[in-house]
Amino acid sequence: MTSLIGPEARIPNPALQLFESVVGEWRTTGTHPLVPGTTFHGRASFEWQDGGAFLVMRTEIDEPEIPSAVAVIGSNGDAADGSFVMLYFDERSVSRVYDVTMSGDVMTWQRDDPGFRQRFTLTIEDGGDRMVGRGDMARGGGDWEDDLALTYVRWIA
Repeated sequence: MTSLIGPEARIPNPALQLFESVVGEWRTTGTHPLVPGTTFHGRASFEWQDGGAFLVMRTEIDEPEIPSAVAVIGSNGDAADGSFVMLYFDERSVSRVYDVTMSGDVMTWQRDDPGFRQRFTLTIEDGGDRMVGRGDMARGGGDWEDDLALTYVRWIA
């Protein structure tokens, strides 16, 4: 016998309201230094899950060199600094945890694994209709290198 779980926890998480400006559907174009001469085309969405308890990011790139992914962003209410985390999973079965910050019009997610550090910074522009994303990576404790760069344009159907 199964029972329905009520909606009590399907409410907006007030801490996540910082991310309201990224919510929506986006068209993306971008480049990656390991695939020179290729422009990547895709889509991204940021949407509230369970009434705003979490923020879900989904990405698809048409070209096969960049994986499609899904990520869930939530607040770490136990942390005194009001921090956020992202649980990421992509079509390669890669699963990672990132720390997330939102400061003004800049959203960043990063991971500091000593073998492979990553960070991605999204800067919101044009009154919220465009975002410029820049990725960086560092392998094995080395210096930061350019990674995926994406421009997001709000998709108005």
